[in-house]
Amino acid sequence: MARIKFLRRDIKLKKFKRKKNQKWNAPKGRHNKMKDKQKGKPRVVSIGYGNSKDKRGKVDGKELFMIKNVSDLGKIGTGQVGFIGKVGGKKKLEIVKEAEKQGIKLKNSKINKNLKIPEVKKEEKVKGDKK
Repeated sequence: MARIKFLRRDIKLKKFKRKKNQKWNAPKGRHNKMKDKQKGKPRVVSIGYGNSKDKRGKVDGKELFMIKNVSDLGKIGTGQVGFIGKVGGKKKLEIVKEAEKQGIKLKNSKINKNLKIPEVKKEEKVKGDKK
């Protein structure tokens, strides 16, 4: 079953225009069409939309394991997937390098272009040389 995105009811405010800010808030009000579950209106959170207990909190059938430093990579079990926690760029780069060496797959290992390993620069020009 495809995952359903439950949207907030009032999206008129500017801060709620972006999808990531549209956190669920139950519809309230006397004449609210969503609360009455009218046809053609967004779905309302209710029993029956949840995942089964064995799938809940898992990715591809495996548990997520939060990684906050390089030493946490050794603690990952066979039925777990690595997930980099809220860390800085330098530490994230170290974690990704070490995971590649050990052959561990990380779920959110995308590195920004700014964080890529700096390559060795070619010979710099001498100030007096103008050729």
